[in-house]
Amino acid sequence: METNQVSTGIKGLDRILDNGLLRRQNALLRGPPGAGKTIFGLHFLAEGVEQDETSLYINLGEPTEYVQRTAAEFDLHPDDIHFHDLSPSDDQFAEDEAYSLFEAADVEQSVFIEELKDTIQDIDPDRVLVDPITEFRYLTKDDRQFRKQILGLLDLLKDADATVLLTSQAAETVSDDDLQFLTDTVISLHKHESHRTVEVSKFRGSSFRDGHHSYEINDEGVAVWPRIRPDRQATTEVTGETLSSGVPELDQLLNGGITQGTVTFLSGPTGVGKTTTGAQFLKEGVTQGKKAVMYQFEEARHTLLQRAEAVNIPIKRLVEDGDLSIEEIPPEAYTLDEFGQIVRTAVEEDGVDMVMIDGTQGFKQNLRGLGDDAQQALLHLGRYLRSQGVSVIIAHEIHNVTGTFQVTEEGTSNLADTIIFLRHVEYQGEMRKVIGTLKMRASDFERSLREFEITEYGLSVGEPLPNLRGILSGTPEWSGDKDDS
Repeated sequence: METNQVSTGIKGLDRILDNGLLRRQNALLRGPPGAGKTIFGLHFLAEGVEQDETSLYINLGEPTEYVQRTAAEFDLHPDDIHFHDLSPSDDQFAEDEAYSLFEAADVEQSVFIEELKDTIQDIDPDRVLVDPITEFRYLTKDDRQFRKQILGLLDLLKDADATVLLTSQAAETVSDDDLQFLTDTVISLHKHESHRTVEVSKFRGSSFRDGHHSYEINDEGVAVWPRIRPDRQATTEVTGETLSSGVPELDQLLNGGITQGTVTFLSGPTGVGKTTTGAQFLKEGVTQGKKAVMYQFEEARHTLLQRAEAVNIPIKRLVEDGDLSIEEIPPEAYTLDEFGQIVRTAVEEDGVDMVMIDGTQGFKQNLRGLGDDAQQALLHLGRYLRSQGVSVIIAHEIHNVTGTFQVTEEGTSNLADTIIFLRHVEYQGEMRKVIGTLKMRASDFERSLREFEITEYGLSVGEPLPNLRGILSGTPEWSGDKDDS
């Protein structure tokens, strides 16, 4: 049975369009020079070849030989695509070297239109790319005639039952608002300083994912990464299973452990032990049959493995067995959407059910194009993972080592189901560490503070510290018998 939608040949773009373009409709692909419009279009035509459809390229811009070389570079079936070349040739230049394909007065009865009609009738294409449609402006007297010619062309292609993609050179000096009005679908390509995005603003007859989504052109062609939208994802039922930390005293703080499918923040200043505590949770989760991944934004993978082994958290073997992955995310290596696709693949295809983000400052600084959207991006990512039933641990760094107590600095605490805070305190001229639980949505929890140490034997969490006062005020003090410390 023939479906009503056709693939663009770009998996990520199909997801944004909720499975692709509508059959026998037309779409406008607009963008500045160098945005990749032709390569997008070649993917669309090559996908038609893959589906045993007839694909036609109506070329109004670059010479056919150049386009064929481009298609060959990306293995996009250049020999199986039909080309109708209307690009300018040397004999179409006047003596003053001013370019004009045809005199405007001759357009309506021009050989150009007749040849195009003959080509469409002879080839009977299923897919047509007109690249770029804006060249039609040079073939018409005024905007009214331009719109008339475009409508005539679209009607001709519609009568041929073709699915059509038009490209438009979008620039500040040249408006294509009329083309956006005349076409069924509008897809815009944007070039930013550090990344590129694609946006769908119109799609008659179908839903689509709004917003800007990252794309890039690599050795294989175009890759598009739809932005994660938690409200668009299927929700997985949370079982309420408790995941132990493997440290009895820490589990006592958490009323048995963290709850499967929730988001846990490990909050504290640098050097307090957030990453090590997170690694302990992941190690114990794997021993309980979970599959886990840590996305490391702030530390080298080999350094983390060495440090974990040194404090008796044997995760190296788990990594070798494939049950735990440590993925180092270098600065500027990925856009947010590309990283989101990495996470989505891990969860939806590889079966990962525990994820750690280490940490929030690196997340904000390492991903390209985040800007002021870092907080919102983290919220969307965390909610998506929670909707998939994944247990999430986020190492959240606060800047002040001592002083006024803070848990988060960016307003992300509403994402957290559980907040575990780690804190430096001074006692008798010595720096000590304490750990406590500030929040648990899924269950009750112990409200006392405990001393926290990282030793060669692993994490050590002491008995409650009833004599420690004032940590929330920023001036902690010890009272009572010193031996109680």
